[in-house]
Amino acid sequence: MEAVNNCLKTIQRYLLPPVCVTCGQEAEGGLDLCRGCLAAMPYLGAACRRCALPLASPGICGGCLKMPPPFEQTFSLFRYTHPIDHLIQQLKFNRRLVNARLLGALMAESLWQQEQRLPDLIVPVPLHRRRLQTRGYNQAVELARPVSKLLGVPIGFGCCHRIRETAVQSDLVAKERRANVKGAFEVSRVMVGKHVAVIDDVMTTGNTVTELAQEMRDEGARIVDIWVCARVP
Repeated sequence: MEAVNNCLKTIQRYLLPPVCVTCGQEAEGGLDLCRGCLAAMPYLGAACRRCALPLASPGICGGCLKMPPPFEQTFSLFRYTHPIDHLIQQLKFNRRLVNARLLGALMAESLWQQEQRLPDLIVPVPLHRRRLQTRGYNQAVELARPVSKLLGVPIGFGCCHRIRETAVQSDLVAKERRANVKGAFEVSRVMVGKHVAVIDDVMTTGNTVTELAQEMRDEGARIVDIWVCARVP
């Protein structure tokens, strides 16, 4: 059956070659992106090793030195600017799941090239069940699928839940964001002794992943890393 599926995919790509999700030209290299748009992507560059805040040179930012977060390090591939912001917005609100396939593959490739230590488990930031029912999917899960497949790391489905419905973080100021996610997550004991990578689409202030990482550490996770597609400067 797998051989048949692979054959059908080959035929489909021959008859309907993939197009670049940003400019509409024919895509290259097995990605939904052309060579020119791939080269023009807003890669993050030098950043804080702990929270991925952009810096003039690699290191640890003042905020993380003053108050170290409960996670060990943050990987972010891009800055949250054009066209990444548009691709992520399309993924979250317009069901453009092909964008998750592309962005997840690019994340996995970069993680592999950087020889990042691989975790025992990848955990997508969960949505509350009401928001999941409304949207129909969790964009963090869709990003995690290609990352998991390409890196060979399992996804921890069902090991954490958002138990309290929260306001949309982007609608709040920094102080409100911290309070908004306080106590919002519940984590299972399956993480005891595990190295976990939390995956999400965008990191802004970091309050959401900080709260989730703290819950994981409290429940016995050995190491928590953060993997995001894009970082807001």
